[in-house]
Amino acid sequence: MSVEQFVDTTIANNDVVVFAKTYCPYCHATEKVIADEKIKAKVIQLDILDNGDEIQAYLLKKTGQRTVPSVFVHQKHIGGNSDFQTLYKKGGLSDLSGTA
Repeated sequence: MSVEQFVDTTIANNDVVVFAKTYCPYCHATEKVIADEKIKAKVIQLDILDNGDEIQAYLLKKTGQRTVPSVFVHQKHIGGNSDFQTLYKKGGLSDLSGTA
C-alpha cells in the first residue's frame, strides 16, 4: 500500500484521525482531550514508523500543514492542536464523546 493510500484509507475509515509524534507536547494535548472525552480515534505516531517522514510529506501536500498534530474529523482536516481545542470548546466533538 502506498503512503497516499494508507493516509487516505485511514482517514476514510475513522471518524477521528490524529497524525502525531510521541514527543510533541501539542500532540499530547490533543490526545488528552480524546482520552478524557472517550473519543474513538486513530492516532498514528509518525516518529515510530519507518515511512513517517513520507506520510508527513504527503500530509503537507494534502493539507498545506507541515506540523503535527494533524487532525481529521469526519474526513475533514481541521488543523492542529489549537484548531482541535477550539472545536472541542465550541462543542464540535460532542457527537463523538463517549464512543470509545
